[in-house]
Amino acid sequence: MQIIATQLRSGQIIVHNGELYRVLSTTHVTPGKGNALVQSKLRSLRTGLQTEHRFRPSDKVEVARIDTQEMQYLYSDGTNFVFMNMETFEQLTLPAEALAGTEGYLLPDTIVEVDLHKGEPVGVELPNTVVLEVVETEPKLKGATAAGNSKPAKLETGITVTVPAYIEAGTKIVVDTRTGEYVSRAES
Repeated sequence: MQIIATQLRSGQIIVHNGELYRVLSTTHVTPGKGNALVQSKLRSLRTGLQTEHRFRPSDKVEVARIDTQEMQYLYSDGTNFVFMNMETFEQLTLPAEALAGTEGYLLPDTIVEVDLHKGEPVGVELPNTVVLEVVETEPKLKGATAAGNSKPAKLETGITVTVPAYIEAGTKIVVDTRTGEYVSRAES
């Protein structure tokens, strides 16, 4: 399916220069002089590298036909990530490049949508939020409130997020997988 560049949206997977790319962001730019442009940030599904590309608003862009399949994340062997189809119990291995920075939100048994293009896995769509445990952070500040300062906290998967000053190690928190930001404490 082809669309014009002004219809590009974050999250779409497109075919550009013969390769698959996930659209990370788009901005419609109208300079003082010259023609309008659609500035886009793209991530290669093959290599995981980010690139920027400027489309003319009238350019045709091919949207890749992607099928999704619900799968359960099992484990990582350091370079690959293993998922299981919960209906057929078939296992699927994806290289770290296909996850492109989302592996810090994966815990074993997490249910995800695996993107398939022509039957081949090309990426993973995470739930919007995940619950992760804080394993390391500065001690709680006396008198700290929700409106107070923030501090970095290392989570059980190894990623670091900024949390309010009253969060302590051992606390489970909700993290937005789209932005990488702290949302709230997790319900016990």
